[in-house]
Amino acid sequence: RGLPGRAGVGRAPVRGSPRGRPPARRCPQRDPHGAPLPYTLGVRGNPYLRGPRLAPAVTSPALFVLRGIPYLSKHRADRVKRLGDFLNRESFDLALLEEVWSEQDFQYLRQKLLPAYPAAHYFRRTWLFSGIIGSGLCVFSKHPIQEFTQHVFTLNGYPYMIHHGDWFCGKAVGLLVLRLGGLVLNAYVTHLHAEYNRQKDIYLAHRVAQAWELAQFIHHTSKKADVVLLCGDLNLHPKDLGFRLLKEWTGLQDAYLETRDFKGPEEGCTMVPQNCYVNRQELEQFPLGIRIDYVLYKAVSGLYIFCKTLRTTTGHEPHGGSPLSDHEALMATLCVRHSPPQHNPSPTHAERSPLISVLREAWTELDQGMAQGRWWATIAGYVIGLGLLLLALLCALAAGGEIREVAVLLWTPSVGLVLGAGAFYLFHVQEAKGLCRARAELQHVLGRAREAQDLGSESQPAGLLGQQEVDRAEEQ
Repeated sequence: RGLPGRAGVGRAPVRGSPRGRPPARRCPQRDPHGAPLPYTLGVRGNPYLRGPRLAPAVTSPALFVLRGIPYLSKHRADRVKRLGDFLNRESFDLALLEEVWSEQDFQYLRQKLLPAYPAAHYFRRTWLFSGIIGSGLCVFSKHPIQEFTQHVFTLNGYPYMIHHGDWFCGKAVGLLVLRLGGLVLNAYVTHLHAEYNRQKDIYLAHRVAQAWELAQFIHHTSKKADVVLLCGDLNLHPKDLGFRLLKEWTGLQDAYLETRDFKGPEEGCTMVPQNCYVNRQELEQFPLGIRIDYVLYKAVSGLYIFCKTLRTTTGHEPHGGSPLSDHEALMATLCVRHSPPQHNPSPTHAERSPLISVLREAWTELDQGMAQGRWWATIAGYVIGLGLLLLALLCALAAGGEIREVAVLLWTPSVGLVLGAGAFYLFHVQEAKGLCRARAELQHVLGRAREAQDLGSESQPAGLLGQQEVDRAEEQ
């Protein structure tokens, strides 16, 4: 404690000690977690939690932060090597990477970064078909990882949209639990479905459902955490429905909006036209670029967290050379300090209104997506029926000997039609059920929010906006 090069708290002088005699040793006052007060976390005695930082993700299939699709991504091996050198030079506390689609690239980085980042984990694929490539998420940490798990989103696009590839990647969220100076840190890394056409976005309902699943996953797994950190490529603009839903339900703060010192492209854009790996046609409507990668955070009552600095790359590798990815890297310095527990008053009508409004919007979008999925399933059902009738007719013609050769030739494509329509039907039925489940959860939460608004309840709104924080404050 208090030694140079170690995170800790120095001894405070003891008042009332006789002059000329060293003060008697006393244990510093400790909080309910057993850590000295005030909290001072960090590296090399730094009184800040330096880092959880989102580093440029180096390998990926066509969405990302450092396109790392084997055999397809440009200069993949060189970018992976330079990413390892960059992480070693910067020496972050926590590096969260995305679109590392090749496990060989992860193993290469694992060996290269082992001295600086002794703890690492790669979130592997979990499903047989959807997600067969893997989530592409991995993490490197200076601190021991206490626990980890992942959740694959229920909806991940369409399997027949092969050229997009999201369904085969299996977008997910990974969770790490770390202990830093007596604090429990839940770090989440995620990657949501890509947006390919903003005017005619056929994946909008899927992204809203993923944002809701992500918010629910964080809400239910972070109740014992002191600090919550979310980093990832959300593929959502700051004013998009999915992003507003995520922020309103979880209470997470946006590092770009909260930071005291930002260095990077204008408006915090994380995809900029200056980057040679970016398709400039996709940014025609956004001359400055777009911001779709985020560092979000929050702390429980009794702790004060803020973003001291936030840096992003600006279309090229920070130390010179070509970019590490088509997305810019985010690097944050988060500061966590102890503060006296404060009484959280019940949210007012004005404070609850944004949550209710965004819940209504999300419910409407999921309802439309569910109706669309059911419509496609109905069309597929008709095609299956027609295909079966055609097969029955062909069997009758072949048995009667009339135009037998033609019947035999049409048999194979007819069987293929029935099987293809059957797979199409099953997929869209599953899509409609997934959207129906998310809509039911939203409807339940919306009902509780309306009851709290109408009755002016104090306990229900607190539960809606983070009951775990109220409970922790009462314990303290």
